Amino acid sequence: QVQLVESGGGLVQAGGSLRLSCAASGSIFGIVAMGWYRQAPGKQRELVAYRITDRYTNYADSVKGRFTISRDNAKNTLYLQMNSLKPEDTAVYYCAAGSPARYWGQGTQVTVSS
Repeated sequence: QVQLVESGGGLVQAGGSLRLSCAASGSIFGIVAMGWYRQAPGKQRELVAYRITDRYTNYADSVKGRFTISRDNAKNTLYLQMNSLKPEDTAVYYCAAGSPARYWGQGTQVTVSS
């Protein structure tokens, strides 16, 4: 089993930045693919960014150039640096592990005010 705990969400004004963290524990060894999804009210959960290695990452078109996914293997922690935030980025952000994603965190709320 793998446990994922997100942190770093909050309220920010448009144009601001936040960094989300996802601390992984349990049987994380061998889990290479990790990423972030989000779900806005009334919408389906969508992929934000996924990472297999530093050289292989995938981003939703809506966040390309603004968000950066990274991982600190020594700390078993995944990050999502979010810059130039927009009100449409408001959502609950979830950390996921595995490919396809089979482990999920509980989510962290990100609210961007206009």
